[in-house]
Amino acid sequence: MNVRPIRGASVDARGRRRRLTAVAVGALLLAATACGGGDSDSGSGDGKSPGKGSTAAQSGQSDAVVTIAPKNGAASVDTSGALKVTAAKGRLTEVVVKDDKGTRIDGAISADGSGWTPATHLAASTKYQVHAVAKDAEGRTAAEDASFTTLTPQNTFVGTFTPEDGSTVGVGMPFSVRFTRGITHPEDVEKAIKVTTEPAVDVEGHWFGNDRLDFRPEKYWQEGTKVTVRLNLDGVEGRPGVYGKQAKTVSFTIGRNQVSVVDAKTHKMQVTQDGKVVKTIPVTTGKPGYATWNGEMVISQKFTVTRMNGDTVGYDGEYDIKDVPHAMRLTDSGTFVHGNYWGGDAFGNYNASHGCIGLRDVRGGYDGGVPAAWFFDHSMIGDVVVVKNSTDPVVDPSNGLNGWNMSWEKWKA
Repeated sequence: MNVRPIRGASVDARGRRRRLTAVAVGALLLAATACGGGDSDSGSGDGKSPGKGSTAAQSGQSDAVVTIAPKNGAASVDTSGALKVTAAKGRLTEVVVKDDKGTRIDGAISADGSGWTPATHLAASTKYQVHAVAKDAEGRTAAEDASFTTLTPQNTFVGTFTPEDGSTVGVGMPFSVRFTRGITHPEDVEKAIKVTTEPAVDVEGHWFGNDRLDFRPEKYWQEGTKVTVRLNLDGVEGRPGVYGKQAKTVSFTIGRNQVSVVDAKTHKMQVTQDGKVVKTIPVTTGKPGYATWNGEMVISQKFTVTRMNGDTVGYDGEYDIKDVPHAMRLTDSGTFVHGNYWGGDAFGNYNASHGCIGLRDVRGGYDGGVPAAWFFDHSMIGDVVVVKNSTDPVVDPSNGLNGWNMSWEKWKA
């Protein structure tokens, strides 16, 4: 028996399909309206406010603008004042500056986040990489990168210093730097030299003229103090067009506390260690007309044997001794404490020298038992020798390493 399909049912099925298609198209139109936003004609919006989809599309772009100076690829950039990073319509959150060795340059973001400046000058003839990030009010980030190269100076200076790296010195030893060119920007140069100590103590610098800078604490160093000096002079403009070319770290240690006091009236020297007298030595100091300086003087050099010629210190033709034993320099002008084999009975009795402090010795300095040999063997660079009761004035603080003859207030000023 054959069964024919019922036409009415077929019509209902096609109708349902048409209705489903219409619903689907309506859904698509609704979706398109939601994504595209409405307008006054469609009746789906007021035409003034973007839809949610538009906000999401814009959320990846920050309003913040980062600017790096100097511009990317710049050459012969000045080592000071040229590097700046700024942010507009936002706040800086990160600034990283590194040289071509990967060393990071310290700096600080301003309190309002609008700018960053380096904490120090830049090195000369060096390539730097800058990476900076800022955020806008919505927390969206913007980043900028740049690289540049600093200038290569035509004229340079360095600092020669004392004491030597790795040395052990006496409690009176300042750190003294003499520059090969006169400095007209002393603040910039001094800022580039950092002195740290262990244990910590306040250390201040003082300029003698325009080519020498000494550092010391208020009082003699504490025994055992470790001192580290970082000379970051590379790129510092010490005078117009003249740049430092030195980057070096120097460390030294303070040894035992030895201070020796010479009395020009009693003709005796008391050697003290840690405040206790360990030896009293007969001496002779400057005779009338050639008196020894008063004041605190620091041993700056030691010579087992040296030549002393009066012509070099303004005493023309008065003496020329080619083999002075156990000599230790106290001033640049020629004051020494040294062995004396020609003084006869002057030691402990009267003053007979041309301004030096003489201790009994033998010619050639071979006898280790004489006072001059004992003092030489028990002294080190940086030990203090104090002269009192002489008829001469107090030694000038710049004459040798003798800044202890200046008050702390004047030293810091």
